[in-house]
Amino acid sequence: MLAALGKPVLAFLDYLGQLFELAWKIVLSLLRGKKRVRMFFHQIVEIGFRSQPVVVITGAFVGAVLAAQGLFQLSGLKIESMGGALVSVGMLRELGPVLTGIMLAGRVGASMAAEIGTMQVTEQVDALRSMSVHPVDYLVTPRLVAMMISVPLLITEASAFGIAASWVVGTQTFGVSEAWWMHHMREHTEMADIYIALIKGFVFGILIVLISCHQGLKAKNGAVGVGNGTTRAMVFSSLAILITNFFLTMLMNIFFPIGLAS
Repeated sequence: MLAALGKPVLAFLDYLGQLFELAWKIVLSLLRGKKRVRMFFHQIVEIGFRSQPVVVITGAFVGAVLAAQGLFQLSGLKIESMGGALVSVGMLRELGPVLTGIMLAGRVGASMAAEIGTMQVTEQVDALRSMSVHPVDYLVTPRLVAMMISVPLLITEASAFGIAASWVVGTQTFGVSEAWWMHHMREHTEMADIYIALIKGFVFGILIVLISCHQGLKAKNGAVGVGNGTTRAMVFSSLAILITNFFLTMLMNIFFPIGLAS
């Protein structure tokens, strides 16, 4: 029984150690490695620009359904005008960062794992080493920097479209007063909510890159290994986002108390 319990724990600790090792190599690459500006801008386009349709649709419909469900409940209390504040705070603090992160884990993280994994099993990564090009410098660092910049902006975009969609649902479909809707939203939405969204986006971007690139670099056994690594990258990234989000929420609500509570 001890062996059955210990093996998963040791495997998890070994996995964390490999992630920290990759993170340390990225830090050294940022400090000493060659700056690959062209790769960075290429990843900005791939990660940021081409993810916008998915992020916008996700944010808009999540905001719309959150407004509709909230108004169904708030209408019984005769406080429908609080729907704007509910959606604004909810999108910025929780739903915007988490859902955008999970969507990017599926779209961007899986793509990273598949691309790097294919290079690994076809020995292109070894070819980079033979040409004195460090794989982390060339494959991982530009993706990390691009993600750290792109994900907070994408989360802001998703939250903005969600808030806009909630305004349409609240004022046009449910007939809530536009003036009161905007008044309560401005009253209860603070800069702290935006800071939380940006911080979470920054952290989630790092998690997606570390986990996905690690799965790609460790891929083996041909196409089957690449497929398994791609699946694990998406699943592990999504789980890491959900787990990390809980601890970030508990931590940041100490420093940034929620506006509705005040």
